[in-house]
Amino acid sequence: MGGPLVLVDVDGVLNPFRKPHRRFRRHRVMPDGRLIRVWLDVRHGSMLRELAERTGAELAWATYWQDEANQWIGPRIGLPELPFVPLPPFPGIQEGRSFGAWKARHVAAWTRDRPFVWFEDEPDAAESVAAEPGVGDHLLVGVDPVTGLTEEHVETAASWLTGR
Repeated sequence: MGGPLVLVDVDGVLNPFRKPHRRFRRHRVMPDGRLIRVWLDVRHGSMLRELAERTGAELAWATYWQDEANQWIGPRIGLPELPFVPLPPFPGIQEGRSFGAWKARHVAAWTRDRPFVWFEDEPDAAESVAAEPGVGDHLLVGVDPVTGLTEEHVETAASWLTGR
């Protein structure tokens, strides 16, 4: 078993669905050659780096952006290149599995038995990841996709990681 992970989603977590306050800046990015406008707060990078340093955790992307987050998101908020959870194309809702449940299956497989904190905005991801066989100790920190990641979310993660 490796050390703990801090998994970070992009849309709804680092890129809220609308600009929550003036510290967020609009960026034009082109993952897969498609123009997308995202709201990013440069403070998120330092908050996440500090969390990892303080707790000995490894940062990783858990987002449909996958490696594209290293090109289009990380540099804009001051994060180094990070490993990412590989996600196949989403097949759509099948057999009662939502996007959050589908993503949770892949997160659980990638983390194996490592402890992790996951910043995620999909409401059913927590229950879904907990139901996956072999998943290690974890804390899903639910993020409101309208406001995005806050200092309180990061402190919740730090408390869990240091108190394990």
